Amino acid sequence: MEAEAVVKDWWLYHGTGAGADRRNRLEAGSPPPWRDFTGIPDPGYAPPGCGGPAWERTRRRGEGYVPDEPEKDVVNTALHLRRPLLITGKPGVGKSTLAYSIASDLDLGPVLHWPITSRTVLRDGLYLYDAIGRLQEAGLEQLRTPGAAAGAAAAGLPEPAGRPAGTPAGAPSISRYLRLGPLGTALLPQDRPRVLLVDEIDKSDIDLPGDLLTVFEDGGFTIPELARLAQEDPTVAIGTDDDPDAAVRITQGRVQCRYFPIVVLTSNGERDFPPAFLRRCVRLHLEPPGPEKLARIVRRRLGVDIEANEEYRELVHSFIERGEDGDLATDQLLNAIQLRLCGAWSAPGDRDRFLATVMQHLTGPPA
Repeated sequence: MEAEAVVKDWWLYHGTGAGADRRNRLEAGSPPPWRDFTGIPDPGYAPPGCGGPAWERTRRRGEGYVPDEPEKDVVNTALHLRRPLLITGKPGVGKSTLAYSIASDLDLGPVLHWPITSRTVLRDGLYLYDAIGRLQEAGLEQLRTPGAAAGAAAAGLPEPAGRPAGTPAGAPSISRYLRLGPLGTALLPQDRPRVLLVDEIDKSDIDLPGDLLTVFEDGGFTIPELARLAQEDPTVAIGTDDDPDAAVRITQGRVQCRYFPIVVLTSNGERDFPPAFLRRCVRLHLEPPGPEKLARIVRRRLGVDIEANEEYRELVHSFIERGEDGDLATDQLLNAIQLRLCGAWSAPGDRDRFLATVMQHLTGPPA
């Protein structure tokens, strides 16, 4: 229980909630000179705050996480250095939940979530552009008003701003078909950082970690479709990953952060990463929790004191014992205790089938 009582003066993240004062320290803190960015916030854009369904989901998930002292040390190191946090470990140890814990603990608003697959490319995280939808609507517009575009051209009238060269006359504004992705939204210039969860980056194409390097170093990126319009329309308002109707203004096609986001990358260890990528990350490896941490997790999530109940102590013992033969996730133990709290599987003769049902190994053939 000592781990819960440890608090260090330099920590910003505690994992205990009620962190408004620590968030203020985070916002006011001086970044390393090489991580100081110059983006100018759009005064008309307000990112989601600590309210609404999205925040409630973040808060509920984050409050259940129980960090150890070594975990807090590493997380706070990443916060002070303003570097991405790369978390490795077996499935079910809480890698993704730690991102929600950081957002909840420091009142940073809903977590931006970018799930990675083998088909994911960098642009998926930065922005989305529905070029086909725009061209289709332009064609429909021409059918509605035949000859209008030709008449405007014959009269010497300029083409509407927001239409790149080669786009049919009458095409609607590009802003309706552009939207920032989760990484692009996280990099918007703001006075406080957003938390971005890049989930299972080890499942990505081999090029994605390398492609992320420039974005992580520069703290920004350019949207070519808007950069090409900069002379005709230097500022275009587009939606965000949180809200397609948010209309945040992008100038000269450039998104440049003011405060580098808190980027949490998770990996199940299915592949290695290039040294250049690892050098730019602060790394944390999570081991499966032991008996003491499991007791703290159960107490926080379910309000159950393991030490005071022999039946629940036995379930923890069975969980640890079965975990020696194959991977298990902590939420499987929580499921088992929740079922017992509901009175399910309470017959003495059901014990073996109960454990086999709720504590199946995550690897290998089903029991």
